[in-house]
Amino acid sequence: MPILTVITENKTRQITFKSGTSVRQILEKEGIWIRSGCRGNGACGLCRIKVEQGNIDRASPIELVVLSADDLNHSIRLACQLFPENDLRIRNLNEVSKNQWHDLSADYLISTPSSLAGFPKDGLMPKAYGLAVDLGTTNICLSVWDLNQGKRLAARTGLNPQFQYGSDVITRMTAAAESAENARNIARLPLDAVRGALLDLCLRDHLNAEDIVAIGIVGNTAMMVLLTGTDPRPLLQPGNWTNKIDCQPVDFDTWVKLLEVNPEADIEVISPLAGFVGSDLLAGAIATGMLEHRGNLLIDFGTNSEMALWDGTTLWVTSAAGGPAFEGCGIKCGMPAEPGAIYRIQARQGFKEPDFHVIGGGEPRGFCGSGLIDLIALLRHAGNLTPTGKFTNTDSAEGPEISNFNPDLRLSKGDVDLFQRAKAAIGVGIKTLLSKAEMDMQELNRVYISGAFGLHLNIDNAQYIGLLPEIPARRFQLCGNTALAGVEQLLLLPEKQTELDYLRQTASIINLSNIPDFETAFLNNLYLQPQKAERR
Repeated sequence: MPILTVITENKTRQITFKSGTSVRQILEKEGIWIRSGCRGNGACGLCRIKVEQGNIDRASPIELVVLSADDLNHSIRLACQLFPENDLRIRNLNEVSKNQWHDLSADYLISTPSSLAGFPKDGLMPKAYGLAVDLGTTNICLSVWDLNQGKRLAARTGLNPQFQYGSDVITRMTAAAESAENARNIARLPLDAVRGALLDLCLRDHLNAEDIVAIGIVGNTAMMVLLTGTDPRPLLQPGNWTNKIDCQPVDFDTWVKLLEVNPEADIEVISPLAGFVGSDLLAGAIATGMLEHRGNLLIDFGTNSEMALWDGTTLWVTSAAGGPAFEGCGIKCGMPAEPGAIYRIQARQGFKEPDFHVIGGGEPRGFCGSGLIDLIALLRHAGNLTPTGKFTNTDSAEGPEISNFNPDLRLSKGDVDLFQRAKAAIGVGIKTLLSKAEMDMQELNRVYISGAFGLHLNIDNAQYIGLLPEIPARRFQLCGNTALAGVEQLLLLPEKQTELDYLRQTASIINLSNIPDFETAFLNNLYLQPQKAERR
């Protein structure tokens, strides 16, 4: 049988395979995961490999579209489009990190509420822990609390393994709707991941999973639907995007056994608000206390970006299809906010000597969302990129060289287009919320930006390219993980349940696809320039 030799960052492996199988399928069968967002049809262009030795077929039609001529000349191919017949030696250029669970940094966690000072609570066992889970499209974040002392014991983050079925929520839901087997597998993957995180916590933090007596889970609507095995087909129809969706698993006992927590553990899956507005947004509203002042706006950037604006009586909410651009997953030189990701760039001498800040230090491997914002803004400042998203100093689809020590760190025209579409969707969402609330942009009191994307966001750069409203920088607050903080408070403070109920009662859902002149508004927000206030 022919042999596939695979070179990764850490080692070289040799795998025998049957001809007629794609390189991606060969890798995944051996547990070698490569980033992908399209379930193997090549449209995402992420599963890139470099062929170092061996005979290969000509590029497929989809490769001719998503790969540049320079890529093909350097033997860069897509793993899902390459079907080797003989021995082949490749280098995996977009491997998924195997270091699954990382400590959540302190600046990403919101501090313990002062109201917890009244602990310990009555009626709990000598050891009683609570598990808070924020199930995101790209990452899973979780924390364990001592319910007797009101103290966070540990917190972790890791990739959501559902990426195997696509990087975006629509692709995953489509896969789940195709077969009952797919739906079961997709539902099981995040539970297995949480179980792995608990094992990590038990080993490194000397905790016992059987002491966990309460679990709270929030997430965007698609993640809740997939996790609980709820039929995803209604959510795939725009006409249902303002309807409530109750996401509850059929059998909690199976979850308890799988997670190996206390047999009597109480598990609460906090249902989404409606459509693509999930319980993560509700949890974020609780964590930020955004209902305290009129004009507070919460933006949770992600593959599905959710927004809420409080006008004093109504919580106007909507969601926008940001795609994977804000989490770095759909960008050719992008990656999630994990070690090796460039999260901030400072330019010196124009853009000739950029200063990269890398998560975890060391050699940069790609750009996460906040790094991408800096990159695009600095290219605009340097005159390398026009407001319409075109490169000025090159005739190719590739942007100027960013780093002389890593030629792969180049921004393509397709990457810019992807970001512009995501940015435009956010812009339409913000302006629609303001219109519904009958407020002007300058009436915004506070803008809360949550999630890993916002943790290192440069506000000036984000405003310069039109991602955020043109208001004083002091009104912005980078919050970290508000979704996790909100579910923590729901676990610890019974009165927060009343606040959650009030949020549901006062919320008004807006389906952006039903907004008059949506296409015109979308096109107007594509420009890489500061947002202009809408006249009422």
